[in-house]
Amino acid sequence: MNMPAEENNSNIGIQLANAGLIQDINQPLSPTAELTESGSIHKIRDILFGNQMRDYEKRFTRLEERLIKESVNLREETKKRLDSLEMYIKQEIDSLTEKLKTEQLERDTAVQALARESKDTYIALEKKLAQFDEQTTNNQRELRQQILEQSKSLYDEIRQKSAELQALLQQEVQQIRKEKTDRSDLATMFAELAIRLNSKQ
Repeated sequence: MNMPAEENNSNIGIQLANAGLIQDINQPLSPTAELTESGSIHKIRDILFGNQMRDYEKRFTRLEERLIKESVNLREETKKRLDSLEMYIKQEIDSLTEKLKTEQLERDTAVQALARESKDTYIALEKKLAQFDEQTTNNQRELRQQILEQSKSLYDEIRQKSAELQALLQQEVQQIRKEKTDRSDLATMFAELAIRLNSKQ
Protein backbone atom coordinates (compact mmCIF):
# COMPACT_ATOMS: atom_id res chain seq x y z
CA MET A 1 0.00 0.00 0.00
CA ASN A 2 1.46 3.41 -1.01
CA MET A 3 1.97 6.03 1.65
CA PRO A 4 0.56 9.58 1.19
CA ALA A 5 2.93 12.03 -0.47
CA GLU A 6 3.12 14.35 2.58
CA GLU A 7 3.95 11.48 4.97
CA ASN A 8 6.53 10.15 2.54
CA ASN A 9 8.16 13.59 2.19
CA SER A 10 8.12 13.94 5.98
CA ASN A 11 9.91 10.64 6.40
CA ILE A 12 12.49 11.68 3.82
CA GLY A 13 12.98 14.99 5.62
CA ILE A 14 13.51 13.19 8.92
CA GLN A 15 16.04 10.87 7.28
CA LEU A 16 17.92 13.84 5.82
CA ALA A 17 17.89 15.69 9.12
CA ASN A 18 19.18 12.65 10.98
CA ALA A 19 21.92 12.26 8.46
CA GLY A 20 22.92 15.91 9.00
CA LEU A 21 22.32 16.66 5.39
CA ILE A 22 19.77 19.45 6.02
CA GLN A 23 20.81 22.73 7.49
CA ASP A 24 19.24 26.05 7.94
CA ILE A 25 18.92 27.87 4.68
CA ASN A 26 19.72 31.19 6.35
CA GLN A 27 23.10 29.89 7.59
CA PRO A 28 26.04 30.54 5.18
CA LEU A 29 27.96 27.53 3.78
CA SER A 30 31.41 26.95 5.15
CA PRO A 31 34.31 25.96 2.83
CA THR A 32 34.25 22.38 4.11
CA ALA A 33 30.49 22.24 3.51
CA GLU A 34 31.03 23.22 -0.10
CA LEU A 35 33.59 20.45 -0.53
CA THR A 36 31.26 17.84 0.86
CA GLU A 37 28.24 19.13 -1.07
CA SER A 38 28.84 16.84 -4.06
CA GLY A 39 29.15 13.80 -1.79
CA SER A 40 25.99 14.87 0.00
CA ILE A 41 24.15 15.07 -3.29
CA HIS A 42 24.95 11.44 -3.92
CA LYS A 43 23.73 10.52 -0.49
CA ILE A 44 20.57 12.58 -0.98
CA ARG A 45 20.01 10.91 -4.31
CA ASP A 46 20.53 7.52 -2.71
CA ILE A 47 18.05 8.35 0.07
CA LEU A 48 15.46 9.82 -2.30
CA PHE A 49 15.72 7.30 -5.15
CA GLY A 50 17.74 4.43 -3.70
CA ASN A 51 14.85 2.03 -3.16
CA GLN A 52 13.35 2.81 -6.54
CA MET A 53 16.72 2.56 -8.29
CA ARG A 54 17.45 -0.77 -6.62
CA ASP A 55 13.96 -1.92 -7.57
CA TYR A 56 14.56 -0.72 -11.13
CA GLU A 57 17.96 -2.38 -11.18
CA LYS A 58 16.41 -5.65 -9.99
CA ARG A 59 13.72 -5.34 -12.63
CA PHE A 60 16.26 -4.48 -15.30
CA THR A 61 18.43 -7.39 -14.16
CA ARG A 62 15.50 -9.79 -14.27
CA LEU A 63 14.42 -8.37 -17.64
CA GLU A 64 17.95 -8.66 -18.96
CA GLU A 65 18.24 -12.23 -17.69
CA ARG A 66 14.86 -13.03 -19.24
CA LEU A 67 15.86 -11.43 -22.52
CA ILE A 68 19.18 -13.29 -22.52
CA LYS A 69 17.40 -16.56 -21.72
CA GLU A 70 14.79 -15.96 -24.42
CA SER A 71 17.50 -14.91 -26.84
CA VAL A 72 19.43 -18.11 -26.10
CA ASN A 73 16.24 -20.18 -26.42
CA LEU A 74 15.36 -18.37 -29.64
CA ARG A 75 18.87 -18.89 -30.95
CA GLU A 76 18.76 -22.59 -30.07
CA GLU A 77 15.26 -22.97 -31.54
CA THR A 78 16.34 -21.10 -34.66
CA LYS A 79 19.44 -23.29 -34.92
CA LYS A 80 17.33 -26.42 -34.51
CA ARG A 81 14.91 -25.26 -37.16
CA LEU A 82 17.70 -24.24 -39.50
CA ASP A 83 19.42 -27.59 -38.94
CA SER A 84 16.13 -29.37 -39.56
CA LEU A 85 15.49 -27.26 -42.66
CA GLU A 86 19.04 -27.85 -43.88
CA MET A 87 18.67 -31.59 -43.36
CA TYR A 88 15.29 -31.58 -45.14
CA ILE A 89 16.71 -29.59 -48.06
CA LYS A 90 19.73 -31.88 -48.20
CA GLN A 91 17.48 -34.95 -48.20
CA GLU A 92 15.31 -33.42 -50.92
CA ILE A 93 18.37 -32.54 -52.99
CA ASP A 94 19.78 -36.04 -52.51
CA SER A 95 16.42 -37.52 -53.47
CA LEU A 96 16.16 -35.31 -56.55
CA THR A 97 19.76 -36.06 -57.47
CA GLU A 98 19.13 -39.79 -57.14
CA LYS A 99 15.94 -39.46 -59.14
CA LEU A 100 17.75 -37.51 -61.84
CA LYS A 101 20.51 -40.11 -61.92
CA THR A 102 17.94 -42.89 -62.24
CA GLU A 103 16.07 -41.05 -65.00
CA GLN A 104 19.33 -40.28 -66.78
CA LEU A 105 20.35 -43.95 -66.54
CA GLU A 106 16.94 -45.01 -67.86
CA ARG A 107 17.23 -42.51 -70.72
CA ASP A 108 20.75 -43.70 -71.54
CA THR A 109 19.55 -47.31 -71.50
CA ALA A 110 16.57 -46.44 -73.71
CA VAL A 111 18.80 -44.51 -76.12
CA GLN A 112 21.29 -47.38 -76.27
CA ALA A 113 18.45 -49.87 -76.86
CA LEU A 114 17.04 -47.62 -79.57
CA ALA A 115 20.48 -47.29 -81.13
CA ARG A 116 20.94 -51.08 -81.08
CA GLU A 117 17.45 -51.55 -82.51
CA SER A 118 18.15 -48.98 -85.24
CA LYS A 119 21.46 -50.66 -86.02
CA ASP A 120 19.81 -54.09 -86.15
CA THR A 121 17.06 -52.69 -88.38
CA TYR A 122 19.64 -51.10 -90.65
CA ILE A 123 21.63 -54.33 -90.84
CA ALA A 124 18.44 -56.33 -91.54
CA LEU A 125 17.43 -53.82 -94.23
CA GLU A 126 20.86 -53.98 -95.82
CA LYS A 127 20.67 -57.79 -95.74
CA LYS A 128 17.22 -57.77 -97.35
CA LEU A 129 18.39 -55.29 -99.99
CA ALA A 130 21.40 -57.49 -100.72
CA GLN A 131 19.15 -60.55 -100.95
CA PHE A 132 16.75 -58.66 -103.23
CA ASP A 133 19.62 -57.51 -105.41
CA GLU A 134 21.01 -61.03 -105.58
CA GLN A 135 17.56 -62.44 -106.32
CA THR A 136 16.98 -59.80 -109.00
CA THR A 137 20.36 -60.61 -110.54
CA ASN A 138 19.57 -64.32 -110.49
CA ASN A 139 16.13 -63.71 -111.99
CA GLN A 140 17.63 -61.55 -114.72
CA ARG A 141 20.27 -64.23 -115.38
CA GLU A 142 17.61 -66.94 -115.53
CA LEU A 143 15.41 -64.78 -117.74
CA ARG A 144 18.30 -64.10 -120.11
CA GLN A 145 19.10 -67.81 -120.12
CA GLN A 146 15.49 -68.69 -120.87
CA ILE A 147 15.33 -66.06 -123.62
CA LEU A 148 18.59 -67.40 -125.06
CA GLU A 149 17.34 -70.98 -124.92
CA GLN A 150 14.02 -70.02 -126.45
CA SER A 151 15.84 -68.02 -129.12
CA LYS A 152 18.04 -71.02 -129.90
CA SER A 153 15.04 -73.31 -129.92
CA LEU A 154 13.12 -70.96 -132.16
CA TYR A 155 16.14 -70.54 -134.41
CA ASP A 156 16.56 -74.31 -134.67
CA GLU A 157 12.88 -74.71 -135.35
CA ILE A 158 12.94 -71.99 -138.02
CA ARG A 159 16.06 -73.52 -139.59
CA GLN A 160 14.43 -76.95 -139.55
CA LYS A 161 11.23 -75.58 -141.07
CA SER A 162 13.31 -73.67 -143.62
CA ALA A 163 15.21 -76.86 -144.50
CA GLU A 164 11.98 -78.81 -144.76
CA LEU A 165 10.42 -76.13 -146.94
CA GLN A 166 13.54 -75.97 -149.09
CA ALA A 167 13.54 -79.74 -149.47
CA LEU A 168 9.86 -79.73 -150.26
CA LEU A 169 10.40 -76.92 -152.72
CA GLN A 170 13.19 -78.79 -154.43
CA GLN A 171 11.03 -81.89 -154.56
CA GLU A 172 8.21 -79.92 -156.10
CA VAL A 173 10.60 -78.34 -158.59
CA GLN A 174 11.97 -81.74 -159.52
CA GLN A 175 8.45 -83.06 -159.79
CA ILE A 176 7.51 -80.16 -162.04
CA ARG A 177 10.60 -80.68 -164.13
CA LYS A 178 9.83 -84.35 -164.39
CA GLU A 179 6.29 -83.68 -165.35
CA LYS A 180 7.47 -81.13 -167.87
CA THR A 181 9.86 -83.66 -169.41
CA ASP A 182 7.10 -86.23 -169.68
CA ARG A 183 4.94 -83.74 -171.46
CA SER A 184 7.72 -82.92 -173.87
CA ASP A 185 8.21 -86.58 -174.62
CA LEU A 186 4.50 -86.98 -175.08
CA ALA A 187 4.43 -84.05 -177.47
CA THR A 188 7.31 -85.45 -179.42
CA MET A 189 5.58 -88.79 -179.58
CA PHE A 190 2.39 -87.17 -180.80
CA ALA A 191 4.35 -85.24 -183.37
CA GLU A 192 6.02 -88.39 -184.69
CA LEU A 193 2.71 -90.16 -184.76
CA ALA A 194 1.19 -87.38 -186.75
CA ILE A 195 4.06 -87.50 -189.24
CA ARG A 196 3.65 -91.21 -189.62
CA LEU A 197 -0.02 -90.86 -190.17
CA ASN A 198 0.54 -88.24 -192.74
CA SER A 199 3.10 -90.37 -194.50
CA LYS A 200 0.80 -93.34 -194.77
CA GLN A 201 -1.82 -91.34 -196.46
